[in-house]
Amino acid sequence: MRRLLAALLAVLLTAGVAGCGGGSPAPAASRPAPAVDGTTSGIDALFLAMMVAHTGQTLEIVAVGLDRVTDPEVRTLIAAVRATETDELATMRGWLREAGPSASAAAARHDHTGHSDAAAGLARLRAAPAADVDRVLLDVLAAHQRTAAALARAQVAAGTSERVRDLAARIDRSRTAEVALMAKLAAAPRG
Repeated sequence: MRRLLAALLAVLLTAGVAGCGGGSPAPAASRPAPAVDGTTSGIDALFLAMMVAHTGQTLEIVAVGLDRVTDPEVRTLIAAVRATETDELATMRGWLREAGPSASAAAARHDHTGHSDAAAGLARLRAAPAADVDRVLLDVLAAHQRTAAALARAQVAAGTSERVRDLAARIDRSRTAEVALMAKLAAAPRG
């Protein structure tokens, strides 16, 4: 996934977008022209393709977690992550279909690349002793969700489609809140 994030950031920098890593959107003058008539620009399609792949990985992590976690609070959190991201995945796939065959093809390519971080996390989660599963899941999922938030912030700064930028802003907020909650759960004493 780091390669995907680096690729998106490289595209954003090539497009001349300043302040991608910051918390505030780039000035309108440095952002590509807004998409008109509901179309999805290349940068929007790239973000959607990357997030479709990333969300698929999240759902894999969550599925393994639901089979192994013991803490009811952790189970509730990851069940909520699964529900939210399943809905977002359907939305993003629909928007990619609307964007046309080249955007859908890009999404299919991203579904098969950049899985090394997620695969390593999944392997770590599967291999974790039962006593460590909750802690390992929180660690793996928090790292994964931080990447999603970073991708989303970059999209908010550079995107041209208002609906895609709105989704990216919601993704940034939700993943950031999830990471904070995971940190609290990880720090809480377990009985």
